Amino acid sequence: MSRTAAPPKYRRVVLKLSGEALRAGGSKDSISPQIVTDIASQVKEVQDLGVEVAIVVGGGNIWRGLAASHRGMNRVTADYMGMLATVINGMALMSGLEEMGCTVRLQTAIEMNNVAEPFILRRAMRHLERGRIVIFVAGTGNPYFSTDTAAALRANEIGAQVILKATKVDGIYDADPVTHPHAQRFSNITYQEALSRRLAVMDSTAFSLCMDNSIPIIVFDMFETRNIYKAVMGESIGTLVSESY
Repeated sequence: MSRTAAPPKYRRVVLKLSGEALRAGGSKDSISPQIVTDIASQVKEVQDLGVEVAIVVGGGNIWRGLAASHRGMNRVTADYMGMLATVINGMALMSGLEEMGCTVRLQTAIEMNNVAEPFILRRAMRHLERGRIVIFVAGTGNPYFSTDTAAALRANEIGAQVILKATKVDGIYDADPVTHPHAQRFSNITYQEALSRRLAVMDSTAFSLCMDNSIPIIVFDMFETRNIYKAVMGESIGTLVSESY
């Protein structure tokens, strides 16, 4: 007798991608078409399971507002430039997903009608319910807020069950694993511990939003085969940030 496949653990998710994740190592190109295709393939795999997927993407591969402000640029101007960089990345992801046959809607917190829909919560919800992938760009639309905070905000607004934070490392460590080879990875950690330890995976505003609304965060290596699928299915990967162990 055939065994029925297990259903996904999460039915509505926010996938948070850093802009840097779209750049191939050692490449001068800001966006790697191969990486975009790989991400699109992984997203399509979970959408085919019936999972509703929203994506928030950063812009650090093109422009980092905070870094520019530290070099003397006006912080507000630098942050708005960073928001525009996320729109470019969102368009690249949209193109990659559409090549896979997915229906995608790009919603921006800064109106630019020739490029994307304005962010309207009810419209975003309807897109998700109809099986469309929604990509949220331009952060929150306000300076001084990171795209991590935008991901936490959008996750709360759309009623997502989890934030999947895809990174270049396989979870949260007690020190930078690049410079500290003996750093220990957490399999589980609470929001409060992450805040008190000042772990630089998400900023404190994003952690606090998730903590106040009990939205778990899974931090994992996006380059590991099928990790987005594994996260959606509830397999133990990366680091789970939640209220308790």
